[in-house]
Amino acid sequence: MNNILVLGAGLVVGPFVHYLLDQSDCHVKVASLAFSERVENLIAGHPRGEAQVLDATDAQSLRTLISDAKTDLVADFLPPAYHATVGRLSIEAGIPMVSVSFASDEMKALNTEAEDAGILILNEIGLDPGIDHMSAMRVIHKVQSEGGVIVGFSSVCGAIPAPEASLNPLGYKFSWHPQGALGAAKRPARYLKDGQEIPIPSDKLFEQYSLQYIEGLGYFELYPNGNSLPYIHTYGIPEIRTMYRGTLRYMGWCETLKKFIELGLLDEKGNDLRGLSYREFLSKLTGSSSESELERNLALHFHIDKDSTMLKRLEWLGLLSDKPLPLRQGSAFDVLLAQMMEKLKYEQGERDMVVLQDELVAQYPDQRPEEKITSTLTEYGIPGGDSAVARTVGLPAAIAAKLILQGEINLRGVHIPVDPIIYEPVLEELEQQGIIFTGKAENLNP
Repeated sequence: MNNILVLGAGLVVGPFVHYLLDQSDCHVKVASLAFSERVENLIAGHPRGEAQVLDATDAQSLRTLISDAKTDLVADFLPPAYHATVGRLSIEAGIPMVSVSFASDEMKALNTEAEDAGILILNEIGLDPGIDHMSAMRVIHKVQSEGGVIVGFSSVCGAIPAPEASLNPLGYKFSWHPQGALGAAKRPARYLKDGQEIPIPSDKLFEQYSLQYIEGLGYFELYPNGNSLPYIHTYGIPEIRTMYRGTLRYMGWCETLKKFIELGLLDEKGNDLRGLSYREFLSKLTGSSSESELERNLALHFHIDKDSTMLKRLEWLGLLSDKPLPLRQGSAFDVLLAQMMEKLKYEQGERDMVVLQDELVAQYPDQRPEEKITSTLTEYGIPGGDSAVARTVGLPAAIAAKLILQGEINLRGVHIPVDPIIYEPVLEELEQQGIIFTGKAENLNP
């Protein structure tokens, strides 16, 4: 029997644990900060399940847990700050590791050590990153096997409420780690369009959005997601003229986040918040001399009408209220995050939705016209069960973990899932689990 150590018990861990308990004979130990009802539900009294308390900030405790002679694989679901540390400790213990986190430069630097240790450190094996890589590489390798080249690539993804659950003025609810979801809004972006690099500073990110139509769902706002350029090399598509990775949201999100940035609500500088109400705090941010003039000053600050939709959103969030702040010390980002976590949560029985769409333009050396290949995944959460985000993040990692332990993925070093030895069996098993892409191809300039 193989023993899997799961570090962390966040919102996406459930399908990982349940798949391995149901679909293999593995023993699964979940190590988290504290026991809770959610951790108990992960194990659900399963004879091959176990829970343990872990303080990840205690380096020695983390080392001792990972180096346990009984551990055969480590699954890292801790915050990204721990990612490289877990990688180093896994190499030190000679144990393979899977993670849904991005492969940082610090993690990539461990490649030689992992190769020398004879183990695989597999990163980015979730949804985005993860399924997006695998679905793209399946198409890219097919085109290349037919002698073609990829000259255009776009991959867009949104983890959002299902249409019937999008009931608040922001059109968004948290189905994964709130700090990560909101923190991603502060990253700069870079992409390639018609051969020209387009850099987007973080404070301009939500000015650079467009509209994206998804068949059967309608239009969404689309804005750039991080730096797309490294994936030209990662995907092996040097002939590319357009390379874009983006995030989908319902209408109005980009305006809202743009105003949040202008107001300083994403700033992380600490402040003394004792005795302040939300209204008083916002007055300080805008330099308002009088709380009674807050709406007027906000309208002037944003160059909008005082009866605008944006001010209505701030009011709905409770940021204009006289309610005391929940924090005595913290940043504007902390204040916003606390209020959004309270207001943007799923109610019992509501579903989330994951939408992932790849569009690739292929050229061929013969007389064939350019071809646009579109692959779309739409996945809904299960009311009262796993969310769509949890399934699409947790299941790829669980499938990969099982395949590694079975010896079917025998790579060594630090990798992401762009090799067919990884993506072919993982995508095949995902289809068995109901996570299926629909595709179509159409000729351009016939």
